Amino acid sequence: LKKLGLPVFSENHYGSAKSVKELFHFAERIEKERPKMSYEIDGIVIKVDALKSHDRLGVTGKSPRWAVAYKFAPEQAFTVIEDITVQVGRTGVLTPVAELKPVHVAGSTIARATLHNEQEIERKDFRVGDTVVIEKGGDVIPKVVSVVKSKRKAHSKIWKMPNCCPAC
Repeated sequence: LKKLGLPVFSENHYGSAKSVKELFHFAERIEKERPKMSYEIDGIVIKVDALKSHDRLGVTGKSPRWAVAYKFAPEQAFTVIEDITVQVGRTGVLTPVAELKPVHVAGSTIARATLHNEQEIERKDFRVGDTVVIEKGGDVIPKVVSVVKSKRKAHSKIWKMPNCCPAC
């Protein structure tokens, strides 16, 4: 691929492991290098090299047992919930949305994230003005993970879903 002029990983971003210990050591090193890479990754691919083993290991559905994706923990950041708005879906479902102080996470700027429903807001105790931990689920979908309660202001108020549809 390199001879064809296509971008490829540098030689220190792939290798062979002779033991599980070596494999995890490699994964930890790549995860540490992840923020400095010029491209986004969410893990590594682990494959068994011995072709004889491929048939013996077999497949499940569409996935070979001799290759697996090893996902890294999602990148997280701190930001503030500036407001909680209500989005009206095409079927009329009301969904609370955190309007966030924009923050860069895993290659993009996040300014909004769904809070799913009123019960989720109550369970995690999200409030306007809270400092929160956010991440991108699967390194794609922004989500508010938790509140940093030690940074909560004393006068914060519990958020409630509006009684009337905000679009009507």
